[in-house]
Amino acid sequence: MVVFALLACTVCGAQSKSEAAQSAAPYTVSEGNKVDTNTLQGWKTWRAMACERCHGAQQEGMVGPSLVDSLKKLSKDDFHKIMMEGRIDKGMPNFGGSDMMQKNWQNLYGYLKGRSDGKIQPGHVYPAEK
Repeated sequence: MVVFALLACTVCGAQSKSEAAQSAAPYTVSEGNKVDTNTLQGWKTWRAMACERCHGAQQEGMVGPSLVDSLKKLSKDDFHKIMMEGRIDKGMPNFGGSDMMQKNWQNLYGYLKGRSDGKIQPGHVYPAEK
């Protein structure tokens, strides 16, 4: 009986952690393409900075690496560093001097993380209904 109670508590704890992880996501999405204001701004930053030239229109790589794959292991801090400093030796320019990137790198991270997590579908995104 004690084992069953412990097992039940473990399962409840796992569900709570899973729910917490979902709520901690840096994006909110419904129907695959309706996103919160910050994530929409991240997508707009993606478009304005023409990131698809190297990373592909669906973020799955072209000349540069697949961001769908990279964001599975890249931390938010590492992402920030790459955006601001670039990886010049690999052809990635730095965007530290861009006002748009300074203001929106976290939103861009949220958008790309949503793509990487498979929650945001490729293509155009739209504002979530309020």
